[in-house]
Amino acid sequence: MSLAIISPGKNPEVWIKEFRALAHDLSIEVYPEITEPEKVEYVFLWQHPQGILSDFPNLKLISSMGAGVDHILRDKSIPSSIPIVRIVDEKLTFSMTNYVVMAVLNFHRQSARYQMNQTRKIWDMSMPELDVTIGVMGVGALGKDVMDKLNYMGFPVVGFGFSEKPEFEYPYYTKDKLDEFLKQVNVLVCLLPLTPDTENILNSSLFEKCNPNTYLINVARGKHLVEDDLIKALDDGHLSGAMLDVYREEPLPKDHPFWENWKITMTPHIASVTNPQAAAPQVIENIKRIKENRELINVVNRTRGY
Repeated sequence: MSLAIISPGKNPEVWIKEFRALAHDLSIEVYPEITEPEKVEYVFLWQHPQGILSDFPNLKLISSMGAGVDHILRDKSIPSSIPIVRIVDEKLTFSMTNYVVMAVLNFHRQSARYQMNQTRKIWDMSMPELDVTIGVMGVGALGKDVMDKLNYMGFPVVGFGFSEKPEFEYPYYTKDKLDEFLKQVNVLVCLLPLTPDTENILNSSLFEKCNPNTYLINVARGKHLVEDDLIKALDDGHLSGAMLDVYREEPLPKDHPFWENWKITMTPHIASVTNPQAAAPQVIENIKRIKENRELINVVNRTRGY
């Protein structure tokens, strides 16, 4: 039996080191040089070529390299009988929350305005802070932590999601009350999982319902955002700006209009990066559980998409 690492474009060496330190007898193969596909029982992957898992007739476990699993679920060739698991890491939450807090504070304290004033040598002390209410779309482990930290800092927070949460401690709206949710906020944070219900959710129809000059922060998935609609919303004043960490195509093409738009702040998908030292033990633990026919940890619900 062996573990196959499939992560095109990513250096697998740090993962190999961590796996071998935890499981000396585990055979590891790395895509595309997998010599014995029939011996592969476990795969650890990120953005795998669609359909390639059919090459492994004895596959028993699929593990995502991160918290997201949309890259796996869109592969319709995967049998429903094979369990899919993901990584759950407190450091992922820590990093993501810090990124969102940074983005909120940049808007609240108008960093872009002051940077622009500096280039123009303008001394303007008017309105040094903006009043903000933050709406978080997606209130799972990441979204809830974001809300907790912002609430602790004194910011009003409001949640939105696709499932009922009767005991949720903050104001919360479900999908049938999206319009009402949008009217409560002027900072919109997208932390939704990518599912058929949420793909392209950040579009002109939604932006037009936002309060004028709402600020957008997208740290979820690039496919949540209709990119042309964002540019239009910025031009029309529905949005005042955006901070983006994810894109429909990564790396972002050099001719993409986002590069030249001063209202958009970009980072290269670094808001929250999987830590191999925290993730590898979870993968090895699930391999042990497969062997012992025990319940797996961090199992993905395919119906819900996370």
